[in-house]
Amino acid sequence: QVQLVESGGGSVQPGGSLRLSCAASGSILSLSVMSWYRQAPGKERELVATITSGGITNYADSVKARFTISRENAKKTIYLQMNSLKPEDTAVYYCNADVLYNPGSYYRRDEFWGQGTQVTVSS
Repeated sequence: QVQLVESGGGSVQPGGSLRLSCAASGSILSLSVMSWYRQAPGKERELVATITSGGITNYADSVKARFTISRENAKKTIYLQMNSLKPEDTAVYYCNADVLYNPGSYYRRDEFWGQGTQVTVSS
């Protein structure tokens, strides 16, 4: 199977920085689009940033110029560098990936989610 494991969350003061990581493992043949989502208490999950296998990125307006998504294909890992953090960035951050994998004697393509990592921005 496939697993996505996030790390790097924590608590930081407004204006601070954090770097999230998401490592994929399992019988992976290829990783296509990978994304970061977040969900604040009482709100719906929202897309934060995406990156294609070729490195094309896209960001939510609320994080443009503050967050940077990147990936290391050889390590099957994506990152989210978050700068100038605001209290409204407080949320559980989830990694998402479009994965082609080999669960047995066949190929399958599915979307996978990580377990989430908490980011809290507070003074």
